[in-house]
Amino acid sequence: MDLKHIRNFSIIAHIDHGKSTLADRLLELTGTIEKRKMQDQVLDSMELERERGITIKMTPVRMVYHPPRTNADLTQIYAEAERGETTLLYKDLTYKIRGALFEVRKKIGLGHKEIVYHNALEIEFAKMGIHFQSKKNISILYEGENIGVYQPDFVIEDKILIELKALPEIGRSQIEQTWSYLKGCSYRLALLVNYGSKDIDIKRIVYDTARESGGQRQSASSPRESAGVSNQVEYVLNLIDTPGHIDFSYEVSRALKAVEGALLLVDATQGVQAQTLSVLTMARDAGLSIIPAVNKVDSPLARTAEIKKEVAKLLQCPESDVLEVSGRTGQGVPALLEEIIRRVPPPSEEIPESDSFRALVFDFQYSNHTGVIVYLRVFDGSIGKGEKLLFKIANREFTPIEVGVFLPAPIKTESLRAGEIGYIVTGIKEPGIASVGDTITLARKPLPALAGYDSPRPVVWASVYPESADDFNLLRQALVRLRLSDSSFTHEEESSGLLGRGFRCGFLGMLHLEIITERLRREFQLKLVVTTPSITYEVVDKRGSRKIVYSPTLFPEYGEIEKVFEPWVSVKIITPSDYLGPIMQILFKHEAVVGESETFGDNRTSVSFEMPLRELMRNFFDELKSASSGFASLSYKIGDLREADVVKLDLLVADEIVPAFSRVVSRKRAEEEAEAAVEKLYKILPRQMFVTKIQGKALGRIMSSRTLSAMKKDVTQHMYGGDITRKMKLREKQKKGKKKMKELGRGRANIPQDVFLKMMRNE
Repeated sequence: MDLKHIRNFSIIAHIDHGKSTLADRLLELTGTIEKRKMQDQVLDSMELERERGITIKMTPVRMVYHPPRTNADLTQIYAEAERGETTLLYKDLTYKIRGALFEVRKKIGLGHKEIVYHNALEIEFAKMGIHFQSKKNISILYEGENIGVYQPDFVIEDKILIELKALPEIGRSQIEQTWSYLKGCSYRLALLVNYGSKDIDIKRIVYDTARESGGQRQSASSPRESAGVSNQVEYVLNLIDTPGHIDFSYEVSRALKAVEGALLLVDATQGVQAQTLSVLTMARDAGLSIIPAVNKVDSPLARTAEIKKEVAKLLQCPESDVLEVSGRTGQGVPALLEEIIRRVPPPSEEIPESDSFRALVFDFQYSNHTGVIVYLRVFDGSIGKGEKLLFKIANREFTPIEVGVFLPAPIKTESLRAGEIGYIVTGIKEPGIASVGDTITLARKPLPALAGYDSPRPVVWASVYPESADDFNLLRQALVRLRLSDSSFTHEEESSGLLGRGFRCGFLGMLHLEIITERLRREFQLKLVVTTPSITYEVVDKRGSRKIVYSPTLFPEYGEIEKVFEPWVSVKIITPSDYLGPIMQILFKHEAVVGESETFGDNRTSVSFEMPLRELMRNFFDELKSASSGFASLSYKIGDLREADVVKLDLLVADEIVPAFSRVVSRKRAEEEAEAAVEKLYKILPRQMFVTKIQGKALGRIMSSRTLSAMKKDVTQHMYGGDITRKMKLREKQKKGKKKMKELGRGRANIPQDVFLKMMRNE
């Protein structure tokens, strides 16, 4: 295909603004997925994505689109028809439909009720792979107003209407009625099919938009009505559906590098959010053409006019450039497709006439049978299977087993060429080779790596242990498997005296941590103990040596530390102005340094500030949502290291430190944090066989303490009557036994897995 007929674009938006739903409508409208196979969030293949309604893994898809003809197009076609250059309108499709119609007649004959032929045709269309909609509502317009609804029996691939009859004869009135329904609608062709006469009768009716609206339509027997479409333009639209959460901003930046345009989607009920600004900045930095669209305009809560003004002001463009769409109903989606073709520039080769090959890896996954499968955008040259390739960053050669495109299921092709988006099956079964942002090129004639590669840096750290020591090897295998499809998290082995052997893992953020641990539980059926998440600190001890500490258990004891440095973040919040007071109180509580603020047109304010990363993790997001009644949105970017005044807080259970509960807290809040942690553990820890002390220790002393009474068994329940001294002796014996059990070390507290989970979770 010619490069000028390819459009590569991505949908960018704040989380939960309807990207996946709009992608569903695009797939329906282009006929990429048959209606019977359609489901909500079709591009979100993971169970976790569907459950939470968010996109976690990037998904590319290739759509083939035939734009509706303009008046000029049809005039040219009719001119060709007058010269005798006639073929059927929608040639291949009409042949298939006629084949299905005659197949039904052959199998069940004539003279049945209309519903019989309708049901039979549904089966035939599905067998032939024809995308159809049954009984679709089509508005009837009169002077621009909707005055009713028309339901044809079938709409085929959003092009052809079919009206079924089972009458002795189709009269002029039925033909006129079908013509009337076509008036003002976007469909070019209707088939009026009658199974009621001696033979099947098929009449073709074309709505001629080249003629004035008041002009007379001709009958289907005219050469004009059977005009050809041999030169119909076909566009290939490559869509990359990206995650909306800030944790995956690097992956989103690589996906934006792989396209020429971005569809900026804004919820008509919520307006511009903080993450909207963040991804918009990335798209602008990548030099993309931006197509703004307001989604969910069908909602009763939609503020479409206000939000269009807001988006137009943000992009400094006319309000008429901001489209109105509904991902749920499909309203405005055909016009959106036309704008994508018009506004998004076609791809061009970085190095024209190149006989080498170069492509950008923007995602990958792993298959047990074929190894790593990389998702890529080709910038230069072309490639098929058999030619040896090279990962530039990993410096690893491989020979492709298969190349192909996504429709949206992977479909094998002979080659991939410049401008296309597809996949390569590498056959590699080792972690750490494929990475997002790497460049693939020919091994025999390598080209320079594409700019922008960065190794993802973990922001949040947590230790992961198997609940049973027997599952340690299974956990190791599971982590290796996950790294084959997600190189953005790291893991290394560690051990704890209480929890045994496990792994210290680094994640891009709290959502990323939650996703990985949940996948371990679901996909590998592992029962896990996950420690309290922490961040990386840089510690200078009394001897002047400097080291990186990524675990609270490795944090030096009080008195050994000279200085501590911690990462800060630059944060932007967008909120209704009415909630600024409570939000400012939260910022003060979380040690934020407030910067500039800006007021939007609809009584909303943007506030920029800086704060320690540990404070952002300390339930800040939940407190923000609570203070703003859910209206505030947040985006952040990791900044530089600054000196911190922090100490380690340990929790002791039965005089033994539990590493999973250790954390690093602000010195001025050490006592408050200790009391809160001890109280929480006291409420959820089951009683033991002996009296158990729960203590919080920081700054070299015990800050808080609670005593959990022992589990009591009635050792005298078997006795009936008798001297009271016998009962007293049994109780004294029980008391001594518990004391001896504790002294001999058999009194170690048993902490169930759900206690660890509840301690990690913010209430």
